[in-house]
Amino acid sequence: MERRLVLAHSPDADDAFMFYALTQGKIDTSPICYEHVLHDIQTLNELLIQGKLEISAASVHACAYLARRYAILTSGASMGEGYGPIVVAKRKSRVEDLTRYPVAVPGTLTTAFLALRLRLGLFPFKVMPFDQIMDAVINGEVPFGLLIHEGQLTYSDAKLVKVLDLGEWWLQETGLPLPLGVNVIRKDLPEEIKKLVAQHIRASITYALTHKDEALTYAIRFGRGLDPQRGAQFVGMYVNELTVDMGERGKEAITVLLERAALLGLVPHCEVEFVGA
Repeated sequence: MERRLVLAHSPDADDAFMFYALTQGKIDTSPICYEHVLHDIQTLNELLIQGKLEISAASVHACAYLARRYAILTSGASMGEGYGPIVVAKRKSRVEDLTRYPVAVPGTLTTAFLALRLRLGLFPFKVMPFDQIMDAVINGEVPFGLLIHEGQLTYSDAKLVKVLDLGEWWLQETGLPLPLGVNVIRKDLPEEIKKLVAQHIRASITYALTHKDEALTYAIRFGRGLDPQRGAQFVGMYVNELTVDMGERGKEAITVLLERAALLGLVPHCEVEFVGA
């Protein structure tokens, strides 16, 4: 008997690449039929907190508030190995300046925001859509902007300068990749369904990595201004072996991030559960 499940993710090149095989019918997912829903990550986080999605991309930050209702799938994580969200400015600045002047951020549930809180403590900020932050810095609306997605690669084209790379800092601090996004699944789904979903997502990622050219051709359409070369670079940054399966190192990265944040009172203490293929 067919089971229909909502699978929500972001309209970004890395997610498009990751889910290419699932959205384009390249792999057999019977008896599950997936309904794909696209929203930006802040919206997905908010919908998850309301319990409105069955399977979805989520910020690792949001997982602190989702742990009672959702488990983290071990496939589909986006982790930056020595790179990650970047704070930029129009002119060379010191990290200390970020605690004195407003930083535009792409949502308070994003992992980028949490990582910046871990690095800086309290700082003035202004929330705005992630795809408006670079222009806000260029136009002088805000002195600093926290960039996620393709902005991490294109900021220098706009003559902006890097103030801080959070993935770089995190690696120096912990020796671990910075876990930014994951896929989560409702705990109250039947165990066999959760296992099947984990298998399908892993199979979709593996298919994309082994059929890279066709998957990239599809994914670049979601790359918001990225040329094919940069699109491939961006996808390669966030869809890799840790995405196929995060393993113990990936699990440790998530646990350490959330534990450190909880100790500082930035998120509630939680115990995350993982579901593998």
